[in-house]
Amino acid sequence: MSGNHELNIGFIGFGNMAQAIAEGLILKGAAAADRIYACAKNQDKLCKNAEKYGIHGCGDVRETVAKSDVVIVAVKPYLVEEVLTPVREMLAGKILISVAVNFPFEKFEEFLVPGTHHLSTLPNTPVAVGEGIILCEERHSLSEDEFAVVRGLFESIALVEMVDAGHMGIAGTLSGCGPAFAAMFIEALSDGAVLHGLPRELSYKLASQMVVGTGKLQMASKKHPGVMKDGVCSPGGTTIKGVAALERKGFRSAVIDAIDAVERR
Repeated sequence: MSGNHELNIGFIGFGNMAQAIAEGLILKGAAAADRIYACAKNQDKLCKNAEKYGIHGCGDVRETVAKSDVVIVAVKPYLVEEVLTPVREMLAGKILISVAVNFPFEKFEEFLVPGTHHLSTLPNTPVAVGEGIILCEERHSLSEDEFAVVRGLFESIALVEMVDAGHMGIAGTLSGCGPAFAAMFIEALSDGAVLHGLPRELSYKLASQMVVGTGKLQMASKKHPGVMKDGVCSPGGTTIKGVAALERKGFRSAVIDAIDAVERR
């Protein structure tokens, strides 16, 4: 298997998630833009996005697969079988990576050519800046060398975690929906700061860096989040008053309910 910089990567579908992955790979130097190919239903939009990232826009799925070593299918789940079936034989000699939600290993086995090497994943949008999460289903059909190449490629833009099929859904909810919840928290923090006179641009910058830094601190220290919270809360101090206000408004229960609502959809 060639090194990452020698791989041609093809995207079937080039919406928000595919663009985030491509942007991150290019930003981190993990893949050269001129080795990335993509196809999409809307050709005009594809051409504009291809020009934006400096990649190759292709006329159809067959062209994309033919030019790629690694094929990333990034279409809606209900379209996966429809777009891949016409190129089943071509995919048999490729590494196929899925980023489609709720499309696990078993579903691919139902229609792909036997022996096709494929892996189902769930990335989140922060891969665009190299700070994402990519969940990989434990069951896959890549060889050890192929998986090592894919893992190396993805680790340049994300924390890569292996997850059993039964937990891909909830893990995907946490990492995939979480950025929306975190963005709402950042916006709310900023609103509170603006209410008391802080300029909007500065408030966004401070709130966003605070979230980034707190997350990295927890991962580095492995401290329980409650311990980290207690470390900032002095007896009778300002932070504990804010914590108490959040608790009175049901902050933690609201977050739990948000995850639960997604899982019960």
